[in-house]
Amino acid sequence: MLRQYELVERVKEYDPDADEVMLNRAYVYTVQKHGTQTRASGDPYFSHPVEVAGLMTDLKLDQETIVTALLHDTVEDTLATIDDIDRNFGPDVARLVDGVTKLSKIEQMPENERAAENLRKFLLAMSEDIRVLLVKLGDRLHNMRTLHFIKKEEKRQRIARETMEIYAPLAERVGMYEYMREMQLLAFEQLEPEGYATIMQRLEQIREQDGGQVDRIALDMKHALAEAGIVTEVSGREKHPYSIWRKMAERHVSFEQVTDIMAFRIICEDVADCYRALGILHTTWQCLPGRFKDYISTPKTNGYRSLHTSLIYGKSMRVEVQIRTREMHRLNEFGLAAHWAYKQGDRPDGQVAWLRDLIEIVDASHDAEELLEHTRMAIYQDRIFAFTPKGALFQLPRGSTAVDFAFAVHTDLGLQTVGARINGRHMPLRTQLANGDVVEILKGENAEPQMSWLGFVVTGKARASIRRAVRLKERAEVAEIGRKLFDEIATRVPAKVGKKAMRGALERLAMEEEDDLYYAIGSAKITDRDVMEALVPGSTDGMEDEAEWSRGTKSLSIRGLTPGVGYKLAECCHPVPGDRIVGLRLPGEGVEVHTIDCHRLADGIGSDWLDLSWGKRSMGAVGRLRITLYDRMGTLAEMAGIFAKNNVNVQSLQQTQLDHPFTTYDADLEVQDLAHLNRILSAVRASDAVAQAERV
Repeated sequence: MLRQYELVERVKEYDPDADEVMLNRAYVYTVQKHGTQTRASGDPYFSHPVEVAGLMTDLKLDQETIVTALLHDTVEDTLATIDDIDRNFGPDVARLVDGVTKLSKIEQMPENERAAENLRKFLLAMSEDIRVLLVKLGDRLHNMRTLHFIKKEEKRQRIARETMEIYAPLAERVGMYEYMREMQLLAFEQLEPEGYATIMQRLEQIREQDGGQVDRIALDMKHALAEAGIVTEVSGREKHPYSIWRKMAERHVSFEQVTDIMAFRIICEDVADCYRALGILHTTWQCLPGRFKDYISTPKTNGYRSLHTSLIYGKSMRVEVQIRTREMHRLNEFGLAAHWAYKQGDRPDGQVAWLRDLIEIVDASHDAEELLEHTRMAIYQDRIFAFTPKGALFQLPRGSTAVDFAFAVHTDLGLQTVGARINGRHMPLRTQLANGDVVEILKGENAEPQMSWLGFVVTGKARASIRRAVRLKERAEVAEIGRKLFDEIATRVPAKVGKKAMRGALERLAMEEEDDLYYAIGSAKITDRDVMEALVPGSTDGMEDEAEWSRGTKSLSIRGLTPGVGYKLAECCHPVPGDRIVGLRLPGEGVEVHTIDCHRLADGIGSDWLDLSWGKRSMGAVGRLRITLYDRMGTLAEMAGIFAKNNVNVQSLQQTQLDHPFTTYDADLEVQDLAHLNRILSAVRASDAVAQAERV
């Protein structure tokens, strides 16, 4: 553990003007506040914030960040308050400490909600001051280094999983690869102990058996470059154990089949030498097609710059090579922290955009599960590059579609998207983008996001925005139903309902706006009697039976429709009760009800959607089966017998194809629900008379 004077000396080495008195006061404050508290390792608790402060000095961060690191656990784990921090160390430090501190009020929440609320607060604080993130990453890294002291395996696994899913990707997104690699390695050891032990053992065997092969390859590269007059530093190492494990999992291969486990780094004097060195390597050794990446001309979002290539050394050995300048190397290893210049307000443009996207996700996410899902999507890497027609560059996760691109450009553009041109051609919105695609988004003023988009978008920002828009639309439609029901309820109170009565009702029901009341009525979250009492207190006195003032309307077969609106079940997908359904509003024709996976919806037909669910309908829905029978005597009668045994009414039976020795029929069957239809389908498939059967 760093002693007090050692910590101060470290800061003074790179910041001679640092306030030594404040640093000393913060060190003493954290020691006094944590007192006799101990960690799972048995060490004094204050050793943790001191070590985190030491990590911040390695990054050469300013004194406020060092003080924040020293104090970051005092509010959470001692009697100190944010006001105490403010009085003793100023408002800036208090704000930073508050950003890193967990919310004490949420400790009794379920684990996922607690994690989401902590993450929500952390992301909001981080967007205001990136130093919150730097301290949090240092805090998590030191906790991972001491994780093995925690006795409960369940707790170790939870912390390791959170580190792997949230904090290691966060470190990667801000370019702090040293932090990312160490976090991944420590989490990997806890989450996959057998895999970790096996890979570490095999790497050790390779070191013992290769007889200095890594050094020989590095020396060969250095000599080849020196002969061309390029001054370089060349170093080699085995690839990161977790990187090897992930490659084995992704490719479904064994350790022996992973051929590129050696990686080499070449440090050049300037950018021109980087490209010259690449040319020398490619002419000296065979390069692997498709493995070259130029992150110098097109840096990653986190500012990472380097040339990447893979070579075949000798007869069959594959090696990865990274080529960069010394300055690039410094920035690449510690990312945002390395070129941090907070006092000048200097943050990389890509980081600002990424942080802005994260905050939009926080605002749009409905609950804990959504927030965690969308954030994980936003912070994981493996990117492709796409351009607007004017040449603006956007980085997106691999697998992104035109809709993801639209939301990346701007949320409003995503919400108004109706089509896309990719490289000048009209393409479906679900088309996955490739590196270098030029994407033009077509928009409509009255367009709205479609529920079906959630089936193919991959970015957290797109999913969060679509879900929020769908919820708002659904709320508006439910509120419209509630408004009509309210008018009927209002006729039953013994007084005229005016603005004064409405204001009083909202106050009694603890609601802010009339739409809140209409939504509560439409979604059956409030009873008619409660509404009447809120409008005119005492108006329901003497009503002995709830049925006397119930609405008296029959349950709709389809929920989510405005009362009185006509509908029909779509013949393209034949929905039955039990299917997840949506409505497609057709001008002048009412609503057409489809299954959620209907091909017409997937093709984007129509733009006015309703999220529907089944009511109490028990009979009358028609499901269609396509059945292929062996073309022999008695097979049709056997199929009819199966229908009879399963109490189903056959509305129509049509021969659609004759291809000897098979005959195919479309059978329209009146069924009770999806379970009923599936039972019939299973019985048909079990028959020897049937070659194939499927639902249409």
